[in-house]
Amino acid sequence: MGKVFKYGENVDTDVIIPARHLNTSDPAELAKHCMEDIDADFVSKVKEGDIIVAGKNFGCGSSREHAPIAIKAAGISCVIAPTFARIFYRNSFNTGLPILECEEAARQIDAGDEVEVDFQTGEIRNITKGETYQAEPFPEFISKIIECGGLVNYVKNNL
Repeated sequence: MGKVFKYGENVDTDVIIPARHLNTSDPAELAKHCMEDIDADFVSKVKEGDIIVAGKNFGCGSSREHAPIAIKAAGISCVIAPTFARIFYRNSFNTGLPILECEEAARQIDAGDEVEVDFQTGEIRNITKGETYQAEPFPEFISKIIECGGLVNYVKNNL
């Protein structure tokens, strides 16, 4: 459960983590600059467990895996959008960042709402508004990858 940060459509990887900060792959360093070009106050306000809700095509642009790493390291527990750019979609699971596609939730949830997500059922509960939305739950293998913190850890644990 967390507070929502809301963004519009076509949020690209260059605003999620600006290219000028790609001289490191350290998650903690990347987190310090997460969303700074679209929301200068994001890093000072985000708390562990908070949630990003955005419009369609979240994560478009460059295929850098730094973007989901920065979001996860900043404390975001989930990103909800109607659609994700395909490479960002895969990079998110590869790095252990849970993302859910749900158009109704993305439309109805507002910035600052308190939201709770059940990844097993795909249920998204807007505590602030008393509303519930339904996303597809993760397949079992994706749940296991996320639980391990990403694909590399999953493979290490299963060799």
